[in-house]
Amino acid sequence: MTEKVYDARYFSRWYRKGRSVSPAEAVGRRARLAVAAAEYVLERRVRSVLDVGCGEGPWRAPLRRLRSGLTYVGVDPSEYVVRRFGRRRGIRRGSFGELGSLGLRRSFDLVVCADFLQYVSSGELKRGLSALRRLARGIVYADPFTSDDDFEGDLEGWQHRTPAAYRRAFGAAGFVQCGLNCWAAKAVRDNLNALEMCHGSITPGRNEKR
Repeated sequence: MTEKVYDARYFSRWYRKGRSVSPAEAVGRRARLAVAAAEYVLERRVRSVLDVGCGEGPWRAPLRRLRSGLTYVGVDPSEYVVRRFGRRRGIRRGSFGELGSLGLRRSFDLVVCADFLQYVSSGELKRGLSALRRLARGIVYADPFTSDDDFEGDLEGWQHRTPAAYRRAFGAAGFVQCGLNCWAAKAVRDNLNALEMCHGSITPGRNEKR
């Protein structure tokens, strides 16, 4: 099998206007959700974002509109993306499994893992989540489609994982699920009330902080 190539043709096929699997309006809504969740658990404004598997960086603009002074670091395995957008949009080359060896020496208020974890092998998923233990200090926003979802789009390299498999992987790395694709890092778990954390298939409730 040939290695999957994330080149200009790939992004044109799946992400250009009119046929995008992730329209700009939807990205904006997800960005607002992720920032709000991170600021809720951090109890302050978001100042830094790590966007892993960022592609051409569609999250960067809405994030910077929300918080103009934030530090944005993108990571993507595509040579095309880094060559064309790397310097301009703050994107460096690397895969999810390589996060621990990219020289990222700071932790981030918000880590975004959008639209790609369903293509990552089990070994790479484990390595990447292990690295995020150090890199994430607030919320990890991760939205992989699972074997229980009705999905239309790029099926090349698809990893058929159940929701339970993702919960086990994130839980083993020390993250706590808190609803709507958000996972709280160990540093902020004590800021969550019991009903704000998901346990198994229980739908999380909202409990006002005292």
